[in-house]
Amino acid sequence: MISIEEQHELLTAIAGRLKNRVTAYAIGGTAMMFLGFKEATADIDLVFTQEKERKEFIRAIEELGFDTIDTTILYRKKEDVPIMYRLKETRLDLFLNKVISFIFSKGMQERHIQIHEYGDKMNLLIAHPQDVIIMKCATDREKDIDDARTIIRSIDINWDTLTEEANAQVKLVKEDTLLELGYFLEKLQMTGTDVPDEVLDNIYELLGRQIDTKRLQIKSKQSAGINKQKYK
Repeated sequence: MISIEEQHELLTAIAGRLKNRVTAYAIGGTAMMFLGFKEATADIDLVFTQEKERKEFIRAIEELGFDTIDTTILYRKKEDVPIMYRLKETRLDLFLNKVISFIFSKGMQERHIQIHEYGDKMNLLIAHPQDVIIMKCATDREKDIDDARTIIRSIDINWDTLTEEANAQVKLVKEDTLLELGYFLEKLQMTGTDVPDEVLDNIYELLGRQIDTKRLQIKSKQSAGINKQKYK
């Protein structure tokens, strides 16, 4: 586990070795620490939007002695896993644009609610708590349920924004986002977390529309294929 003070010290040390400017977004437990929802986390989760900036960050942490580790230990065969590094008990999960197949969208980037500067080479932007919940849905581990419950019980959630982001993810080719979010929120409800029924109703209504649209697309393709065969 790493405390917020240790995290600040590490990021300051990394920033001191950067040659080029880097911007990263904190998600997961890292964001929750900055937002005051927890005192320590098992790993530091960062999302980069530029590969060259992630490579620069990696160059700096390798200078500090961090070594890459096997992602399948934690993420098995999931899509869009991060590059993972470890030094002693500290682990860094470094994502690029996607978090386990969820797109780190423009909306998520724009909704960041804090900016922390480390030296003159590194900006760390803290993701909005509602977007942290979406990312927790992507991994869906027991501790993710606990973290999402903590966020929901601590602040007033704008459920419309959360649902809109899930729908936006569908348009960004993450077709099963609504299903995964609905399942995740249902699990939260079962633990006694206050997730309004109308939120789930809205999600599943959107999911129904998505399924209907998909069916129409399939029928259209099938019809086009039949017509092609007819006129050969």
